[in-house]
Amino acid sequence: MNVTDFFSREELQELCQRSNPHAWFAFVVSWGIIVFALGLVAFWPNPVTVLIAMLLLGGRQLGLAVLMHECGHGSLFETRALNQFVGKWLAAAPVFYRIDDYMDNHLKHHAKIGSREDPDLSRYERYPVPARSLKRKVIRDLTGRTTWNYFRVVFNANKIVYVDESNKRRFSIKNLLERFHAPIIANLLMLVVLTALGLPWLYLLWIASYFSSYMVFSRIRNLAEHAVVPELFSDDPVMNTRTTIPSWWERLTFAPNSVCYHLEHHLMPSVPKYRLAHFHQELKARGVLDRADIANGYMEVVRKLIVEPEAQAA
Repeated sequence: MNVTDFFSREELQELCQRSNPHAWFAFVVSWGIIVFALGLVAFWPNPVTVLIAMLLLGGRQLGLAVLMHECGHGSLFETRALNQFVGKWLAAAPVFYRIDDYMDNHLKHHAKIGSREDPDLSRYERYPVPARSLKRKVIRDLTGRTTWNYFRVVFNANKIVYVDESNKRRFSIKNLLERFHAPIIANLLMLVVLTALGLPWLYLLWIASYFSSYMVFSRIRNLAEHAVVPELFSDDPVMNTRTTIPSWWERLTFAPNSVCYHLEHHLMPSVPKYRLAHFHQELKARGVLDRADIANGYMEVVRKLIVEPEAQAA
């Protein structure tokens, strides 16, 4: 399906119009929630506020990853330089990503979605699964095993951990500093600021959230986009991609920064995140989404991800 069949050139130009104020507002909101979550525990340290903070922080860590994604596409700020700089230092680095590595894989995903060559296919091809299988995955997320596996894969790919001539595994500090200087600097800066405020222990909340709630939110968000869609191996985004309309609390957790409008993003990746909701309404009004899978919330998606016992027995 070609979006140009439904929109004029002027309408498409308006949809793709980038805005620095809108872009900066997205960062202010995301970092504002992070500061609020940390401040909540700083002023009222107790198990309830810690739990609330970890949910908010995990959601904002996903939010920063989404903003990194937007900057990587060059769709958030008005200039490429600003997208690259802000995307690297204020979005990717705090959540231990390298924006270039991420986009190398992500652009292949856009090019190969709907085919066996999609580099992300293994994440969602096997769904739906039994409830116990999804439960095991969520437990791995919450206990940090998913995060450790992510670091292992990334470190191996970047030769941070390698096998030397004597067949021993080695850790390369040089490669680590060369490849991951931005994440190291960004996280050290966070720790320095919290230490200057007399609250260095709050940084542990950031790490704990990254090793738990963030990975759960990221998993469900990812599965919502392409798992159990009408036709996974179709070259039509309307068939191989899902949009999910979130509730207010899901916007804080599974769907920050309009990442829920994933079908719209695949139809036209150059549309900034702050125009995707309008794009969705226009597509809906013009009948483009009549055959699409539009889920009403992420809990509806979770139900689709789980195979029914009777179906499994059959």
